[in-house]
Amino acid sequence: MKQLCTLFLVFATYLTFGQNNQNKYDYFVQFNGNQLSKKVNIDEVLNHPVLNKYKDGNSGFDISKYTSLFYLDKQLTVHGNFTDSIPYCQITIPIKNKEAARQFLLQEYSINKNTDSVIVPTIQDFGNFSILNSKNEKESFAWNDNYLVILKLTKKFHSNRYDLSSADALQDSIAIDEPYKELSIEEPAAADNSTAVEESETEEDSYNTESYAAYTKEEDDFNQKLAEQQNLMIKALFEKGFTAPVSDKINALADISSWVNYGAVMTGLYSSYSYPMAVFGGYDKFLPNQKNLGNFVKGVNLDFYFDSNNARIEEVIEYSEQIAEVVGKISNRKINKNIFNYFPANKPLGYMSYHINTQAALENIPSLMTDLFNSPALQRDDLAVVTDLISTIIDEEAAAKLFDGDLSLFLYDSKKVEVVSKSYDYDENFEPIEKEEKIKKTVPLFAVIFTSTHPTFGDKLLQLGVRKQFLTQNGNTFLIEGTKEYGDLFIIKDKDVVVVANTLDYFSKGKGSFLVEAKKDLKKNYMFGKLNIGETINVFGKSENTNASDFEKYNKISKQFSDITFESPKKLMNNKLIFAIKLNALKSDKNIILQTLDLADEMTSK
Repeated sequence: MKQLCTLFLVFATYLTFGQNNQNKYDYFVQFNGNQLSKKVNIDEVLNHPVLNKYKDGNSGFDISKYTSLFYLDKQLTVHGNFTDSIPYCQITIPIKNKEAARQFLLQEYSINKNTDSVIVPTIQDFGNFSILNSKNEKESFAWNDNYLVILKLTKKFHSNRYDLSSADALQDSIAIDEPYKELSIEEPAAADNSTAVEESETEEDSYNTESYAAYTKEEDDFNQKLAEQQNLMIKALFEKGFTAPVSDKINALADISSWVNYGAVMTGLYSSYSYPMAVFGGYDKFLPNQKNLGNFVKGVNLDFYFDSNNARIEEVIEYSEQIAEVVGKISNRKINKNIFNYFPANKPLGYMSYHINTQAALENIPSLMTDLFNSPALQRDDLAVVTDLISTIIDEEAAAKLFDGDLSLFLYDSKKVEVVSKSYDYDENFEPIEKEEKIKKTVPLFAVIFTSTHPTFGDKLLQLGVRKQFLTQNGNTFLIEGTKEYGDLFIIKDKDVVVVANTLDYFSKGKGSFLVEAKKDLKKNYMFGKLNIGETINVFGKSENTNASDFEKYNKISKQFSDITFESPKKLMNNKLIFAIKLNALKSDKNIILQTLDLADEMTSK
């Protein structure tokens, strides 16, 4: 009967896996070779001098054997599932020749790389497709005239011998029927002690040996069944004609596009931290519900683009309709105009400006927490009492005024300052001695600016600092006393605006070319930033901590790339929030991949 059930389970798995159901994917990665090959000759990339140089020093690294076998101007995919009862990973590669694939696999997987022993893999031919299995590898390989598929079941072995539920059941089944009796125990003679210990150790060793043997057999049986199941699955993919996997979550216009099911990821993480909580009293019931986390965020895309003048990464987060409405309110903030008075007039070396509606965030946290922690152990009505209490105690509007949501950081320049360096030593009695030494060092000139519309809290906090002699006041400027690691640090409180900086020389008072540019970028983005690579390297590359060799390398980078920018729009499109980061090149005569390889070749040349 047990064998019949096993056969039925395998048969059901076989039929299910034979259907190419894209709704079962937990992750999907697609290399769009057809898209990238329009921008750059892939053979030119793979045969670049810097890669050939690496190949010369590593005999096992030979890209040519892959380029002659695979179509790199077509779509290559990696997908799988890690939350299903049968977790797996599958790689699908378009190939040029069926027989060439056969010879390649035989050559690659006939030698055990750990022992150099030769084990000829098993190849099953089914006419229009073939399957290879090797004792050296846990993957199965199948191919036809058009595709090579690598399949691996990723289920981990778990022995029932250490199962918590089994242990609990065992404990629950123990009953004590006899009343407690106090027993008198006679101590054995010293001579008998050693004999008892030896017998105990012998019994323990015997038990450990038997236990390990049983565990090993259980693991071997598991691996064998998994291999049989894997072989049936990969066979099912090809028997009725193989169809390359596709996903509507993938961006076909990206050079490399990937998608992950956020709920599935959280389920995996949940299982890892819920187990120890279950061991110590069943507190896993009070953790955030992983299904609810998955309902908040449907999926996350990560797309890569490689053009002639830039390389770009876009992260696209797809929220549920309920969460998208909340995120849209948080990201769509009207900036407090007073903050622009402390933006620099000219372009800084780098900056980041971030603007969110903190009141909208605070107002929606209670309801989100209710949904997040909703579980059988915590009744929804019970959670509602707690969240209502929190929202009653905390005035969202007043709390939001402490930090409105405007935050900007600027890196202006650098300068050499005399700072006090503290070090510690010990005297002859091993008592610690604090030493102070004045040294000159290069420090960055920076400012952190944010807004706070609370009518009294900021002023009272600053006056408290003055009374405690942490601050020295000069009008609306406060000098921070104590360490001078970054020179003199100031706090400026100007109505709604609070500035923490170590220079007062870069504030524009609302004028300047950079301000016009920044306002334009922040009008459509709730987050925007830029770092000028060349100027930053020129300023900090010559510091006392940089040697000539390193500066030369940094200088080469500055001649290749202009800046790094990142942005995230205020408005969500189809419940999706986009975050993009871009590396801009100074040249556009080659694709940025080739430019980067040229730079790597130049930097590694002697």
